[in-house]
Amino acid sequence: MVQSVGTMALAWVGKCCRSLVRHPSKAAFCGVLQPGWIEGCIGAKRHLLSEDVIKLQDFQQRKLAVAHLVTGSKGNYIELFSQKLQRNELILRDELKLLLHLCQSADDMAIARDAIHRYHAENRNLVYGEFKFGPLFVRLCYELGLESLAAATLTDKNMRGFFNDATSFNITIDMLFTKGSYENALEVLSTMRAQGIPFNKDTLTLAAGTCFKLNTAESYTICTSLIEEGQTKGQSVPRHAYCFAVALALRQNDMENAQSLYSRIMTTDSRLCQNLKVIVLAMSGAVTDAVSVLSAALLPKSPSFVKKLEFSQEVDVLRLRSEGGPHMMTVEQIVTHLQRADQVTQQTLDGMLCRTPTGKRKPALMIEARKTSRRTLKSLQSTLLSE
Repeated sequence: MVQSVGTMALAWVGKCCRSLVRHPSKAAFCGVLQPGWIEGCIGAKRHLLSEDVIKLQDFQQRKLAVAHLVTGSKGNYIELFSQKLQRNELILRDELKLLLHLCQSADDMAIARDAIHRYHAENRNLVYGEFKFGPLFVRLCYELGLESLAAATLTDKNMRGFFNDATSFNITIDMLFTKGSYENALEVLSTMRAQGIPFNKDTLTLAAGTCFKLNTAESYTICTSLIEEGQTKGQSVPRHAYCFAVALALRQNDMENAQSLYSRIMTTDSRLCQNLKVIVLAMSGAVTDAVSVLSAALLPKSPSFVKKLEFSQEVDVLRLRSEGGPHMMTVEQIVTHLQRADQVTQQTLDGMLCRTPTGKRKPALMIEARKTSRRTLKSLQSTLLSE
C-alpha cells in the first residue's frame, strides 16, 4: 500500500507543481495541511542565504502537490510508514521521498529521522543515484524550525555519507546562524570539513559570519585560515565573506590584517564596503582619508531620485578618533550634514553584514518573434527574400 501510493504521488508531483504556479487558486486544498504553515514559512527570516539556495518556495509547492495527490488514500501515510518501521520492513527510495514531502510537524519529523537512519543503514554501501535526500530533509527542518534536529542529524557519526552535499550543511548552518546558535554552527562546519565535503562560496560566507558573531580568538583564527586557504587553492572568495573577516579583524583590534583583507576586495563600491572603509581608515588613524570618503558621499552630483550612499551608526567612530585633533571641526560638520541629508541610518554595521542577499534575478521571458504574416499567412522570411 505504501509503495503504490508513493509511486503514484511522485510520478505526478512535477505536473501538479507546474499547475500550482500557473493557477495559485488551486492551492485551496491546503486544508489537509496545518493552518498557517505557508504563511509562517514566508515570514521566516534568513540572514546569509538567498532564496536561490534555500529554494523554500519551490519546496512548498512540491509539498502541496504531494499532499493533494495522497488525499483520500486509505489510512494515513505517515502512520502506515511508522508501522512499516516497527515491522523492520525494507524502505524503498520513492517511499522515503514521499514521506519527506508529507511531514508537517515535529512528530512527523521524528518518524522521518528514524526512516533516514534505517534507509542509510540498509543502503550504506550503495549509490543513491542523482537524487539527494539531504537537502530535502534540512529544508523540512528549516520550514518547521527544527534547527537542532538538523544539526544533530548531520553531526551524527552513524549518518556519515548520507549528507554528502554542501547544500545540506549550508542550510543547516544558516538555520543555526539565524537562531544565534553560533557554537553549534561551527560544530556543523567542523563536521563538514571532517567528512571531506568541499566548501563553496556560501560555506565561506556562512563560516566567516559565524566566526564574526562568536568574536573569539579561536573563531578569528578559523576565519582567517579559511580565507587564506580559499585564496591558496585559487577559490573565489565572496565579497561578503571578506567583509565579515574585515569586521572581525577590527573587533580583534588587528588593524594590519583588517587593511590587508580589505585590500583584497575587488569591488568596493557597495554600501557595506564603503562603511567598512571609513571605519578601517578611522581606526588606523587615517582621519583625512576617512573625511574624503564622507565628503565624496555629500557631493550633490547625482539627481535627487538617485539613492545616496548611507552610513551606519558606527560613523561616530570617526568623531571619537578626531576628538581633540585638528580635524575635529571638519568631521563634526560632515557628519552633521550627513545626518541632515538622512545619510546616517539607524542601522548598525552588524545589521548591514547580517542581511539576506537578494539572489540572482530571473531573466525576463523573451517574446518569440512572429514568423508568418498575419495577412497572407506566408513565411515572413520567404517574403523578404523575394523582395
